[in-house]
Amino acid sequence: MPVSMSAPVVGVSVYFEQAKWGAWDIKAAELPHWYLDLFQDAGGRIVLLPPATNADALDRLDGLVLVGGADVDARRYGAAPHVTADAPRESRDESETVLYRGARERGMPVLGICRGLQIMAVAHGGTLIQNLPDLGLATVHREVPGQFVEHEATFAPGSLIAQVMGTTATTVNSSHHQG
Repeated sequence: MPVSMSAPVVGVSVYFEQAKWGAWDIKAAELPHWYLDLFQDAGGRIVLLPPATNADALDRLDGLVLVGGADVDARRYGAAPHVTADAPRESRDESETVLYRGARERGMPVLGICRGLQIMAVAHGGTLIQNLPDLGLATVHREVPGQFVEHEATFAPGSLIAQVMGTTATTVNSSHHQG
């Protein structure tokens, strides 16, 4: 049962990165604005969940969103890091895994976006392809770091996502090399 009877309250993972603005150059909690815009436009309320957030924070939420970002540390699924891998974000990896498992234990809906879905896969014992270009596939997920590439995503007929989207194919934005 939702915690709130009006607007859903959704926990959204944020991350710490070095950030620069004006005279400042400090570590800051970051979240691209479009996540905030989308949830607010849909009538939701957002709670930001920085790394090291305890799973008990989920007790006041209706759902959890794990957002995109840096690569999941390959050591979490028993692999050596690829030469192209981002520097590990160990506290973020651990925190999001704890939050995901806590949400699952509570029967809470979870949306994983890019890296967030990868965290979910690894939490279930899955592995990742650390550098998609090594596969030589036609679909490009990142041409230039920091820019999105549009490509088609397909969904299994009858799947929940196909029902929600009302289609089995759509165009999505990507900017990742790991999957």
